[in-house]
Amino acid sequence: MTADTYRLGLLGERLAERYLTEQGWRTLGRRVRSGHRDLDLVMERDGVVAFVEVKARTGARFGDPVEAVDWRKRRELVRSALVWMDRNGVTARSYRFDVVGVLVTEGRARIRHLPDAFHLQQSGH
Repeated sequence: MTADTYRLGLLGERLAERYLTEQGWRTLGRRVRSGHRDLDLVMERDGVVAFVEVKARTGARFGDPVEAVDWRKRRELVRSALVWMDRNGVTARSYRFDVVGVLVTEGRARIRHLPDAFHLQQSGH
């Protein structure tokens, strides 16, 4: 990962967090590590905890950023979320996986939020 890619990822996560906060979500965690994996954002609203994967791009030549969350990434997110739930013991009414795509072009950012993007049973190949 290059320094530019890393900075773009951090920018995308900040923009996604700000967007979700404006939608009434509260941040429970940022860049939560679980072994070599991480959860970009852990957010809570109305008893729902969302594990949020953020994908940022500077152009659409590789497709919409949200399309980058394939079955392997989903499997990693599920594993990390299970560790987070075990460690934090938050009693939420429900848990879900969201994906936020951030497309940064010409100094502007377009945010696409996919709530409840996938489920635990869809995490395998």
